[in-house]
Amino acid sequence: MQDNSVAKLDTITFGAGCFWCVEAVYQRVKGVQSVTSGYMGGKIKDPTYREVCSGLTGHAEVCQITYDPNVVTFETLLEVFWQTHDPTTLNRQGADVGTQYRSAIFFSSEAQKQAAENWKRNLNEKHVFPNPIVTEISAASVFYPAEDYHQDYFNQNGTEPYCQIVIKPKMDKFLKAFKDKLN
Repeated sequence: MQDNSVAKLDTITFGAGCFWCVEAVYQRVKGVQSVTSGYMGGKIKDPTYREVCSGLTGHAEVCQITYDPNVVTFETLLEVFWQTHDPTTLNRQGADVGTQYRSAIFFSSEAQKQAAENWKRNLNEKHVFPNPIVTEISAASVFYPAEDYHQDYFNQNGTEPYCQIVIKPKMDKFLKAFKDKLN
């Protein structure tokens, strides 16, 4: 008998440096239905990439992830989040510096908030990282999709220097660590 029910999808928005890196990782997680690069957490309406890069809008580069919680748990998405960037550096990831590159979890439910705060507290208590975690955990606000050329960036531009130098090593590490959770 075929199940014709529609899966109830959930959404989470993560900021972990350059959105191209975040997008490339989450596109490969089993149960993730879509990943959209964009901006959240700022103070102006409809920001452009140029405006966000100025560091003056308050927005973070983020990825809004739509997922099927019957296939991938929010806990798994958090595990990937914590392991694929440095949540201890304030307003930077590697050479990308500015508030737009901050580590952030923009939750869309109280359960997501609690899970994110529990992970952060436990990782800090266990001293998993050499420095305290500075990840912002805030309620999701208006999400502004980034310009079209930012979408599906690594898949479309994987041979470009930034992709080869920054994203590919991160992807290689991720693919090895999470091989049982991949599409």
